[in-house]
Amino acid sequence: MVRVDPNSSVPPFEQVRTAYAERINDGTLPVGAKLPTVRKLAEDLGIAPNTVAKAYRELEEAGLIETRGRAGTFVSAVGDESRERARQAAADYAALTKKLGLGRDEAKAIVDAALG
Repeated sequence: MVRVDPNSSVPPFEQVRTAYAERINDGTLPVGAKLPTVRKLAEDLGIAPNTVAKAYRELEEAGLIETRGRAGTFVSAVGDESRERARQAAADYAALTKKLGLGRDEAKAIVDAALG
């Protein structure tokens, strides 16, 4: 179950987005799993429907979920492809940093700054 901490400095939509992204990425929510409707999740969490809609929109833009009209919102198989693309990008970055003569710590620092 996704939870929202009203006392957190993290905005509610980001808490929802992060919780679902983590569950999708760790396989807790498998490809094809149906997510609650925006209204139902908003009601369950005690937040505005627009807040949930924003989180779902960002998850969809990231390729982690897909909306199939009246059928609902589901975990997307594209999320698996997205992870593979990220792995490949990481491998390419590692090869580039080695070619440039950057050390492991410096390469990690660059990634940390980019993720900032």
